[in-house]
Amino acid sequence: MFALKNRIYYSLKFAKCCQSRNFRVGKATLESVNLKGSSFLTLKDFNAEEIKHILWVSADLKHRIKHRGEYVPLLQGKSIAMIFEKRSTRTRMSTETGFSLLGGHPCFLTPQDIHLGVNESTTDTARVLSGLADIVLARVYSHSSLEHLDRDASIPIINGLSDLYHPIQILADLLTLQEHYGSLKGLTLAWIGDGNNVLHSFMMSLAKLGVNLKVATPKGYEPDANVTQEAQRLSKKFGTKLQFLTDPVEAAQDSSVLVTDTWVSMGQEEEKKKRLKDFHGYQITMQAADFLYQLVQAPNPNFHACELQLYDSI
Repeated sequence: MFALKNRIYYSLKFAKCCQSRNFRVGKATLESVNLKGSSFLTLKDFNAEEIKHILWVSADLKHRIKHRGEYVPLLQGKSIAMIFEKRSTRTRMSTETGFSLLGGHPCFLTPQDIHLGVNESTTDTARVLSGLADIVLARVYSHSSLEHLDRDASIPIINGLSDLYHPIQILADLLTLQEHYGSLKGLTLAWIGDGNNVLHSFMMSLAKLGVNLKVATPKGYEPDANVTQEAQRLSKKFGTKLQFLTDPVEAAQDSSVLVTDTWVSMGQEEEKKKRLKDFHGYQITMQAADFLYQLVQAPNPNFHACELQLYDSI
């Protein structure tokens, strides 16, 4: 009973704290959402209530662990198998650190440690990991590898990146924007760059949260046609604006945040010379952001240089 009272007290205190930090806790995020046992391959599979709930839990844990210094061993006795066909400093460190902070044990597996679909079939890998781990995060080349793992595994599979989607990156971005603006609804995000997996995940989530999206890509680098069709359906359903452009300045106009990504992803090294040429002018630096802001200056009160989400660009 004491623990229950303490938790209720903390939840009310956290909600008040969030409001004082301009972090508006929506009603949907406080309702019961049961995601236990669910895999996370794409944000396409999650509705608005579920995404908001994930963001609320993330903000709660971040506040408790980072700002209050609490130890929250929710994953004590649990292990995560981390399959990395594609290396990543940030994804590996954030996953291992986060899982450890929650009391769990991360196990890092490279192509040298695990031969996914080569010496050992994907089905066998899924079955073995299901018996030894509690969850799998896989950072792979082909999205079909994740779908195969998910079909044959009896434990949840998380997409750490695939050629089609990068949902955990977008959850981190959405949490950042929510912390800055207090609410996501009504914001306009401008994507300037490649029509890649990161953009695809934005396209599968923003409309559900009431966020408008402008996409500026060079000709020939547009997002996947099937993803675009679904994004258009979502935009119409939730009443948001979705635009596809080729001019970065036009995309930046009246936007709340500018987002880009690397022009040459792992596996595209042979295209580097051509991509560097084709993506000229699609780079976002603080100087470029200031330049774009001056060009579109019919001032947008929601736009602040300090609130730009900047990625490493070539």
